[in-house]
Amino acid sequence: MDRQGKIKLRKNDTVKVIAGREKGKSGRVVRIDREKMRAVVEGLNMAKKAVKQKKQNQKAGITSVEAPLPLGKLMIVCKKCGPTRIGYEMNGDSKKRVCRKCGGDL
Repeated sequence: MDRQGKIKLRKNDTVKVIAGREKGKSGRVVRIDREKMRAVVEGLNMAKKAVKQKKQNQKAGITSVEAPLPLGKLMIVCKKCGPTRIGYEMNGDSKKRVCRKCGGDL
């Protein structure tokens, strides 16, 4: 994909899925892939993966791992008002993210 838009989500943000199989569920962002415009959310979009035994104490077999979700299907959750969009506010030289509904910090 060539659309390198502004990614407003960050690691450890609480997000809610607004479309797809996981719709309505929420979790914490573990990792963001800026190239592919996707994010891995803790405990959501689980996929099965075959794993080889690498060490003597590690088991081989099929495990569940979190697969990345497109950023367009995620919405940040404000502590006060729920899922919302992100706005920005300038305080002197610093720029902070704010909730578009209530104006509180994110």
